[in-house]
Amino acid sequence: MGMTFAEKLLSKKADLSHVKPGDVVIVEPDRVLSHDNAAAIIRLFKSIGVEKVWAPEKVVIVLDHAVPAPTDKHANNHKEIREFVAEQGIQYFYDVNSDGGVCHQVFCEEGFALPSHLILGSDSHTCTYGAFGVFATGIGRSEMAGVWALGQIWLRVPESIKIEVVGEFPKGVYAKDLILRIIGDLGADGADYKSVEFTGGAIRNMSISERMTLCNMVIEMGAKNGFIEPDAKTISYLQSIAKGRFEIIKPDEDASYEKVLTYELSELEPLVAKPHNVDNVSPVKDVAGLKIDQALIGTCTNGRLDDLEIAASILGGKKIAKGVRLIVIPASWRVYREALRRGIVETLVEAGAVIAPPGCGPCMGNHLGILAPGEVCISTANRNFKGRMGNPDSEIYLASPATVAASALKGVITDPREVL
Repeated sequence: MGMTFAEKLLSKKADLSHVKPGDVVIVEPDRVLSHDNAAAIIRLFKSIGVEKVWAPEKVVIVLDHAVPAPTDKHANNHKEIREFVAEQGIQYFYDVNSDGGVCHQVFCEEGFALPSHLILGSDSHTCTYGAFGVFATGIGRSEMAGVWALGQIWLRVPESIKIEVVGEFPKGVYAKDLILRIIGDLGADGADYKSVEFTGGAIRNMSISERMTLCNMVIEMGAKNGFIEPDAKTISYLQSIAKGRFEIIKPDEDASYEKVLTYELSELEPLVAKPHNVDNVSPVKDVAGLKIDQALIGTCTNGRLDDLEIAASILGGKKIAKGVRLIVIPASWRVYREALRRGIVETLVEAGAVIAPPGCGPCMGNHLGILAPGEVCISTANRNFKGRMGNPDSEIYLASPATVAASALKGVITDPREVL
């Protein structure tokens, strides 16, 4: 019997000939990522009594969750991180400057997400890197402190789910709608500790950005990691930026899966995830007309150039509705600069949008767009939990950039097909 991607990669990393679901392996990661929570990890690391990080060249730290620092507590955390980075000789540190952005976007843009690599991050959306053929998963702060100290971690080999995607997106439907449909079908725990492999002709036709959107959100159905087989698009993206060597690891044709699902894109329509769970999914038409107070386009899920371009194509030459705040946060400064060059930023600003510096900001309720009690936000983010954007008495709807832009334009939740 052949092996799935997860089985094949973890057997290689553990230097074993064959592993099966349920086996526990001890492995060394190729890279580890942390963001602002590195401050808490540093304190845990120092409590262990180890003086030096096991491999400073494998550690990547990106400040993004609260940048620039909105409070003295955040500022102090950043100061601790800067001091630790200098003390440990950590080369790959992205500070509060115009080289950074949201950690998951920066990690990929900088060529750290490489096929066949094992990557651990102290953030649950580390699974984004599976778009590049990576086994990438989030771990806790104490686990990361242990990895910094020892360079090893134990992992249970996950069962695998294969999701085959065929057909073409209809007008107004995007990768965000697809992953919301899958999460709605499987449920928030439908892929608990599973490796989710996306395959099929429609996946091969998707851009790198769209693939990142899919893998980014597998954690919202409990998955350990997502995976898309690397192809010519992957190699082309990485050609001039790859920081290290890599190989292509593919699942075997006779691999065994816990379940195999098929999705036909032509059957999809624009979707939203309603408060307060990501798997509370319904067609946009079911909630159309609901008044909104704020719209957010950005985050590690949908803050890339093509996402901003989609929004600009809807808002170009128009004005957002009165009483609505449209906040746009490019996923990185690289995205921001390119959006400036193409006139996308100007289009969005002329439409009434506020452009914020790249970072996470309001996604987890830190700053740059906290909601007031009773307010409704439609967002391109990946989570809509109660209080997620800073206030437990507010409501968050998740949707594609097109749906968010259309809703900002009309002032109510709107099917993007009405304005495209």
